[in-house]
Amino acid sequence: MPKVTDGVYFIPGQDEFIPDSHAYVIGDLSSRDLTLIDPGLMGKGDYKIDAIQEMGIEPEAIKRVIMTHTHLDHIGCLPEFLQRLSWAEIWMHRLEAEPLQKGDEKTVYGMEMFREMCNTQYALKPGAFTFRVNRKLEDGERLDIGGMVWEVLHIPGHSMGSIGLYYDPEGILIPGDVIYADYAIGRFDLHGARASDLMKSLIRLGELEVHMLLPGHNRIVENLPPGYVQETARQWEPYLV
Repeated sequence: MPKVTDGVYFIPGQDEFIPDSHAYVIGDLSSRDLTLIDPGLMGKGDYKIDAIQEMGIEPEAIKRVIMTHTHLDHIGCLPEFLQRLSWAEIWMHRLEAEPLQKGDEKTVYGMEMFREMCNTQYALKPGAFTFRVNRKLEDGERLDIGGMVWEVLHIPGHSMGSIGLYYDPEGILIPGDVIYADYAIGRFDLHGARASDLMKSLIRLGELEVHMLLPGHNRIVENLPPGYVQETARQWEPYLV
C-alpha cells in the first residue's frame, strides 16, 4: 500500500470477475484516528487489511469507513472489514444510507440482471448489505478527522448518493467513480444514476483546484494537468443530457 502523500495511503484494487475498487486510508498516522475509504469487492478484505498492516498501520487505528457510494465493487467486502474491525463506524451520504438501512439494495447492484448474476457468482443472499449507518453525510460538511479537514461534496450522477472528499490545502480529490484518469467518467445507466446530474457534478468539480486525483478505479494522478476536469466535462457534454 504505497503512501501517496502525508495522510493519504493507497491500496490498489484487485480486479477479477468484476472490478474491485481502490481503497484509501486517510489521516495523520500519529492521530490514531484513521479513515478507510471504500473497502472494495467481496473477498478482498484480508488482502486490504494485510496491506494496511504491511505499511505499519495498526488496524485498531481505523475508526470509520466512508463510502463514496455503495455499488457492489466498493461495498462488497464491507462485511469482511466489519468482522475484523468491529468498532469501525460506517459513514455515507444520506441518500444511500437510508435505503440500505431499510434493506433496499437497488443501489448496490444497479440493475436486477446484475443482482442475479452476482448472486450466482458469489452466493450473495438478500440483506447482505443491510447496515446500520452511524453517520449520514450531507453536502458541504467539513470532516475534522485524523488531523485533516476534508470537505464532503455531493456529486450525484453515477449514483444518487455519490460523494467526493476534497482536501483543500493540497488540492486532493477522492471522487469515487465520478471521474477517472484519461478523461474517463463513471457509467450513468444504473439505478439512481442520471446523465444530467453527472454533468452538473463534473462542472462543480471543475471549479475546484485539484492537483491530485485519487479515483475509485484505474490509475491515480499525482500531478493533474490544469483544466483536466473541465476538459473531461467538455468531452462528455454531448452524452450527458
